[in-house]
Amino acid sequence: MAHPDKEAEERSADSKGGPGHTVLLAVAFAVPVTKVAYTVGGGAAARDVFVGMEPANWPDVLIGMVLTDPLLASVLAVVVSRVVFALFAARGAVPVGGGVVRALQRVALTVVNPVAMAVLVTCFFGPWWGLGTGLAAYALRKGVVVEYRTGRRRPHGRRGGSHQGDDGFRPPRGLRRAAALEQWAALVLTMFALPVLAFVAALDGQAWTSIVRCEVTEATRTESNRLIELGRKGNGVVGWNLDTEEISNGTGCTGEESLYVREPWWR
Repeated sequence: MAHPDKEAEERSADSKGGPGHTVLLAVAFAVPVTKVAYTVGGGAAARDVFVGMEPANWPDVLIGMVLTDPLLASVLAVVVSRVVFALFAARGAVPVGGGVVRALQRVALTVVNPVAMAVLVTCFFGPWWGLGTGLAAYALRKGVVVEYRTGRRRPHGRRGGSHQGDDGFRPPRGLRRAAALEQWAALVLTMFALPVLAFVAALDGQAWTSIVRCEVTEATRTESNRLIELGRKGNGVVGWNLDTEEISNGTGCTGEESLYVREPWWR
């Protein structure tokens, strides 16, 4: 029989998002700063870039990283899908009892978000990435339902240590093993794979947004320079000048195919 205090603590962690919530916040704040600092050289250069981007555009760094790395995008989509599902389930939004109606509700709530994630990933990286993301997201969300079914999780406001459901069903050993496997898979993805992939993407030497070649005028001299695009002003571009290492305004810009600015950190 599970200890009531332990169950209350687990319910509280789930209702706040659990460890996945903490990791997502850490990634959202630390990784974009790391990306900018490594790409442009850190220190004053990183500060100038963030000032040039303006606060409203800072999320563009994380968005740009995700949209240029299919594996990072897929893992992030799976983790977000499970964290959101566990959060709402802990607050009582997912039916856990028996009956056809409750079963249909569970299926609908379990399927809708993985399908949405699969569509998003498919739009940017193709059907195979989308299919893999959708199946993985569904498997982990289904695992949360199995955890409730086996008693590893408790519905909001319910106490007690029995592993039986409301209908008196005692889950078989295989179901309990499946719930344990899902928990381990979620832990590995959330606590290891996502942070590692995020920091690898931050240190890969690629810009998080377009690199353009523009005509940059300084006093009476005009040169053709490469800029990391930070924003657009009128018919020109505001960007980090890779040649002069400062914020510049460029006109007559053309995009470049390669996003590489420097060698990856591990080289």
